Amino acid sequence: MHSGRALRFNEAPFNRSDASMTDLPDDQDAASIEIANRLFFRFFQAANTLHTKGTQALDAFGVTTQQWSVLGALSREQVTGGMGIGELSRFLLMSRQNLTGLLTRLERDGLIERATSTEDRRSRKIRLSPKGRELWVALQKPIHDFYDGALKGFSFDDRLQFIHYVSLLQRNMAKL
Repeated sequence: MHSGRALRFNEAPFNRSDASMTDLPDDQDAASIEIANRLFFRFFQAANTLHTKGTQALDAFGVTTQQWSVLGALSREQVTGGMGIGELSRFLLMSRQNLTGLLTRLERDGLIERATSTEDRRSRKIRLSPKGRELWVALQKPIHDFYDGALKGFSFDDRLQFIHYVSLLQRNMAKL
């Protein structure tokens, strides 16, 4: 962690002897481009690993990471009455097309219900079924075990900073 002052290229808050940083170009502009390439590639790899390992962590329950995200979104206290598909799509940053397929499978498995909205009879709300809520409770231990393994070596402050930087990256990309 650094003090908050601007860092110079040769003062990076990492050890340049780290195997992933030893071959950086000496020129700061070239190094900046190379670091961006590596960073985005690591995110790509991390997303793929999250999907694979997260799905493996919940394999005994037959739940994928995408289903996990939908169940988690619908399990929140503030949405016990359900969410519209557009609202859920925006919350998960998932296309309606992809979400529709997931919802169809979750509904088929009895994990979610679609009900007519009390505010607008023309729209439908998606909510966890009792079976879905029961499954969500059962998933908590393997999910938290997965989190503990994935975040091993991250201090509490590291985790907070990571949330900050990922959120900043997400906001920046949303503006593109």
